[in-house]
Amino acid sequence: MKEVKAFRPGLFSGNTVVVSGGTSGIGLSLAKGFAEAGATVIATGSSERRLATAKAEERGGISFQRLDVRDKQAVTTFFSGLKRLDVLVNCQGVARPDAEWEEETFMDVMDINLSSAMRLSRESFPLLKEAKGSIVNVASMLSYLADETVPAYTASKTGIVGLTRALAHKYGREGVRVNAIAPGYHRTEMTKPLWSVPDSEKKISDRSALKRWGTTEDLVGPVLFLASPAAAFVTGVTLPVDGGYHVG
Repeated sequence: MKEVKAFRPGLFSGNTVVVSGGTSGIGLSLAKGFAEAGATVIATGSSERRLATAKAEERGGISFQRLDVRDKQAVTTFFSGLKRLDVLVNCQGVARPDAEWEEETFMDVMDINLSSAMRLSRESFPLLKEAKGSIVNVASMLSYLADETVPAYTASKTGIVGLTRALAHKYGREGVRVNAIAPGYHRTEMTKPLWSVPDSEKKISDRSALKRWGTTEDLVGPVLFLASPAAAFVTGVTLPVDGGYHVG
C-alpha cells in the first residue's frame, strides 16, 4: 500500500484505532492502512456476510467485530469494553438509489450515515479525551454536489461536513481533533454499476483532473495524515479526495 510508505514505520504503534464500516471497501482499506502503520485496529460492521469474509482472510493487526451503529445500547457497550482509543474513523455508510425517496428508507439511510457518526463520536469521546486522540469522518463529493437518485445519501453526507465542524469546536477544548475526508469516484462495490460500464467509466474519468478513477488505497494517506501528529493543528476540515472531480 504505497500511501503508508509515505509515513515513518510504526507511526501508530501503541495506538488503538476503531474503523466503523471497516469490513469491506473504503473502510477495510483504511483499517489495513492503520494496521500497516503499527496500530491495533478494530474494524466493525453489521453484515454477517462481510464479517465472515473479512474474518476468513487473516489480517495482522485487525480484529473484526459486529456492531449495528443504529443501536445506541450496542454502541455504548462496544466502547465501554475498550481500554484505550486513539482514533475513531466513522466510515459506515449506505446508498439506496431511488428507494431513498420513501420516508422509511430515507430515515434509515440518514441514521446509518449521519446520526450514527454523532452516536459513535459521543460514546467514544471519554476514551479519545484521555488519549488526546482524533476522529476522522467520511463525507463525500456529494457533500458539495447532488444526485437526485440518493436524496438521503446526499443530505447525510452534506450533514457530515457540518457535524465535523461542530464536533471540532465542541471537542477541541479537550484536545480532540475532528476532521473528515470527502471521497469522489473510487472503485468499490457501491460504484460498480458505474465503473463496470465503459461509457460511464470514461465520462467520470474525463471529468476528473487526474483523468482516472480513484482506488480505495488513494484514501489511506489522507486519513493517516489527518489522524497523525503532522496534523496536530488541523481540525474542522473536510478534505476532498476526488482527483479534482468536484472542481471540474
